[in-house]
Amino acid sequence: MSSAPQPSSPRGADLVRGQDGLWRPVWAATDPLLREYYDTEWGVPVRDERGVFERVSLEAFQSGLSWVTILRKRPAFREAFAGFDPDVVASFGPEHVERLLGDARIVRNRAKIEATVSNARATLALREAEDVEGGLAGLVWSYRPATALAPRTLAQVPTRCAESQALARELKRRGFRFVGPTTVFALMEAIGLVNTHLVGSWRRQAVSALQGGAPGCE
Repeated sequence: MSSAPQPSSPRGADLVRGQDGLWRPVWAATDPLLREYYDTEWGVPVRDERGVFERVSLEAFQSGLSWVTILRKRPAFREAFAGFDPDVVASFGPEHVERLLGDARIVRNRAKIEATVSNARATLALREAEDVEGGLAGLVWSYRPATALAPRTLAQVPTRCAESQALARELKRRGFRFVGPTTVFALMEAIGLVNTHLVGSWRRQAVSALQGGAPGCE
């Protein structure tokens, strides 16, 4: 049986039904890797330091590229960056950067590689910050918005909000790089601070329950 999604219906032009009967946004309906990511991971809360650091790093590498490109390279990224252990990545020196620049399995962008190392060091610094509770994860989650969204179309999903702009400024102030408000909003969506699953999609209610009714942004 063909796995091609069925045409959209009154649920909305941006939702399509798969052969499994589940409704997904068009971006997650065809590529198997994106579909698995949507079905199992996108929007599920991530509250541990390593998990948040990995997502910050991958969102930075995604800048200017498609997310499916990053997903395909994710196993190699994890191997190259020691499972995104901040303690290990923070110890990387120039020789490690040169090694990574020669690794064709990842995105070989010097600025992004050096930013990942710098961000690991900033992550370690947050552990000792007296004005931050819970390190990187605690800082990021402290910017969880208070306003809910119920988007019915992809056009209704914002690319940034006041909270992502404020968090981006704070991360930059604390030494993080490649953390603009759009990148930070994508991070917030990915790790469960906001719920931008479309109304009518099969994951919206399930993710909302996991997030404890997590809101979106205005």
